[in-house]
Formats: sequence, structure tokens, C-alpha cells
Amino acid sequence: MTGREWGLMGVLAMLWGVSFFFSKVALAELPPFTLVLGRFGIAALALLLAARLGGHRMPRSPRGWAAFFVLGALNSFIPFGLIAWGQVQLTSGLASILNATTPLFTALVAATAWGDERLTSSRLAGVLVGLAGVCVLIGPGALDHLGAHTLAELAILGAAVSYAFAGTYGRRFRAMPPVVAVAGMMTTAALMALPVALVVDRPWTLEVGARTWGALLGLALLSTALGFVIYFRVLATAGATNVMLVTLLMPIVALLLGSLILAEPVAATALAGMALIFAGLLALDGRLLRARHAAVAPPRSRSKAV
Repeated sequence: MTGREWGLMGVLAMLWGVSFFFSKVALAELPPFTLVLGRFGIAALALLLAARLGGHRMPRSPRGWAAFFVLGALNSFIPFGLIAWGQVQLTSGLASILNATTPLFTALVAATAWGDERLTSSRLAGVLVGLAGVCVLIGPGALDHLGAHTLAELAILGAAVSYAFAGTYGRRFRAMPPVVAVAGMMTTAALMALPVALVVDRPWTLEVGARTWGALLGLALLSTALGFVIYFRVLATAGATNVMLVTLLMPIVALLLGSLILAEPVAATALAGMALIFAGLLALDGRLLRARHAAVAPPRSRSKAV
């Protein structure tokens, strides 16, 4: 990936990493499905307005909106629902580790289901090293709970698989302006979440304060609307496996935010985990390895004119 793409990945990791903070604040007064509906709905309205102001037109054909429904289900409605259900029974550390398997599933899906990205040994090794780094960073003790709530763990892994298919399926939208693709995805995801929230949560009976509204707006406008626009920009140029590496960076963001804002201590194991994650990312990037090969490769012999 280019330096610009890595920079966008860093911004995306920040936006998605802080979403856990926004969600925690909002869930104090909002039920999960109402939070999901508000997140998707507000993001959809903002993106539709941004697309209109930018001179873009949303597709009008049923085929185009059918594609948005598939993308909205795979990239938003299904994984968000599975994660919300699974995290009720799991520790946040174990859920983060299971969620960090997303790049591994994406590499497998991209190489087999669509066949648009090669599964090289260096790519696979980089993903596995990065995943090991997440385990070390969060703490191997989180894995002690593995197997205690099998269905919840399968739900988080199901979300990772759904994200993997969404990343590869989303490549077909690369010719479309990102704001249009995300507006369509969020609109269809909100439509899917609407009946569930109305039946399960009865949101019209809720009383919501200013703090909750602020968290919901941050979650919808920053983590969701802006975050997914950046996601599609990186996806279009770097590919599905590379953009899903953001799930390896998100635990680092959470660690740094906890250290800087909450003054939480950073353990030596966390630093070792960060080092492993960066080693995996460097292996996936490949530039240092190519530079090393170029440095040790013998110079090419030049043909002499006769």
C-alpha cells in the first residue's frame, strides 16, 4: 500500500476505535437495536445530503438498490447485530480478538470466492503475526474464556466472515463515488434495522438526554458516515484484505486512547503486542522485504555492443 493509504488506514482506525466509546455512552439510555437504527439512519441522511450537495445522483434502477441491500446486510446489519448479541456474553478482550480474525477470513474469501486477490505466503504470514499481536496486546488471559459461550463466540466470528464477504463484494462499487456507495449502504441498512427496532425496543417510549444524543451523533457522523467513506476509498485502491487490516490497528487505538485520556498504564506485554502487529503489517506491506531483496540481489550484467 502507498503512504497515503496507510495514513487513511490510521484515520479509519481512530474513527472506528472511538466508536466503542460512543456506543458505551449511548447504550446507557438506548437499547441496542435503537442505537443501530439511529446510527444507520442519521448516517444515511447525512450522506444522502452530502451526495446531493456534491452533485452526485443515487442509482434509480432496482438492480442498483438490490446491490446496496446486499452490501448493507453484509457490511452493516448482519455483523452489527451479531456483535451486539455476542458481546452481551463475552468479555470485550475476547470479542476484540475474535473480531481481529477479519483480515484472515478476508484473505481467504478474496482468494477463493472471488479470486481477485492472491493468497501469498507473505500475506498469510503477515495476517497471522498481526493476529498474534492482538492476542498479546489484549492479554493471553482473554483466551481463557474461549469455549465458555460457544454460540456468542460463533456470532463474533460470523460477523468477521460477513465483513470478509462485504469487503470483497464491495470492490464492485469502486467506480462509484464513495459517498454514493456509503449512502446506499446506510440507507438499506437503516431500512433493515427499522422494523426490528420498532418491534423489540419501542423507541418512542424512550427518554434520551443531551449526552446520549452527542454520543449518537458522533457514532453516526464520524465513526460511521466519515469512516465508511474512507473505507471505500482505501478498498477501491488497496483491496479487501488490506482495508480489513484496520481491525488489527483498532486495539492499538483503544490502548493509546486509554493511556492518553484515562491515564491507564501500558504493560510491557501490550508493547510487545504492538510490535508484533506492526511486524505483521510490515510483512503485508512488502516494501521493506522488496528493498532488502533489491539490496542483496547481484547487479544485472549489461550487454556490450559488438
